[in-house]
Amino acid sequence: QVQLVESGGGLVQAGGSLRLSCTFSERAAGYYVMGWFRQAPGKEREFVAAISRSGSRTYYQDSVEGRFTISGDNAKNTVYLQMNSLKPEDTAVYYCAARVRLGVYYSSESNYDYWGQGTQVTVSS
Repeated sequence: QVQLVESGGGLVQAGGSLRLSCTFSERAAGYYVMGWFRQAPGKEREFVAAISRSGSRTYYQDSVEGRFTISGDNAKNTVYLQMNSLKPEDTAVYYCAARVRLGVYYSSESNYDYWGQGTQVTVSS
């Protein structure tokens, strides 16, 4: 069974930082892409960032480019999302997702095979 577990969410003031972690089970260790999505209240879930397994390719939503950094540690079966200069509009539940099918496709929910339960990030103004 594939499991993805997010951690690191919380409450932070605008301008602050958080680092999210996504630890995944061994069956997902051969992933092609790991991604982060978020869903704010009343909105659809949206793509935030993604990374290829080698780490050589990373992708970001325009609104987080330059503020967020995605990285991975395959020895620890963990992917991170470092979030700096946080804004109130970053408030959402953040989800990690794994694509284990062949191919590096990353921006759509349908590109992924497994999802975590999410972690809440709240940015106060």
